[in-house]
Amino acid sequence: MAQNSFTQHCRQEADTAVLAQKLALSIQQFFQVNQSAHLNISLEGDLGAGKTTFARHLIQSLGYDGRVKSPTYTLCEPYPIQIKTDIPNTFTPITVHHFDLYRMRDPLEWQEAGFVEHFDEPGFCLVEWPEKAEGTLPTLDIEIHLAAGEAECERILTLKANSDPGAIVLEKLQLP
Repeated sequence: MAQNSFTQHCRQEADTAVLAQKLALSIQQFFQVNQSAHLNISLEGDLGAGKTTFARHLIQSLGYDGRVKSPTYTLCEPYPIQIKTDIPNTFTPITVHHFDLYRMRDPLEWQEAGFVEHFDEPGFCLVEWPEKAEGTLPTLDIEIHLAAGEAECERILTLKANSDPGAIVLEKLQLP
């Protein structure tokens, strides 16, 4: 794996949104080539670090027009996305399953809820609080760690690939 980890300092939410847009473009390029693939991406950080905000920017940057809400109480919110292909007027359908495991009391709760099937569908699972699953989740292709900076809107984001597909996505990121 080449570029498998990097850190970006975001001084305000707009910078975080730009990073989410760049990641969305890289994910789109990945699915244009690997139409039936699946990725698992974690969002990790303290309460209030901006995990759901990053998820909202990422999902909307992929072309979802509706409201992206926190899945804190539902555990999972699905978002159908249409990825443009190289063939004019054709799209590849994928689904982003956005999980928030914060309220889980048992590591197997997400499986008992029937969510395990989403980890094989074309698209990707975006998981907040993956540590609550205590090792019961499939391999995370990309880990995104968010940490608050000194200023209120400041964030430090570290992206790390844990698999070849994750490395492919990170290699395509167009960073300054």
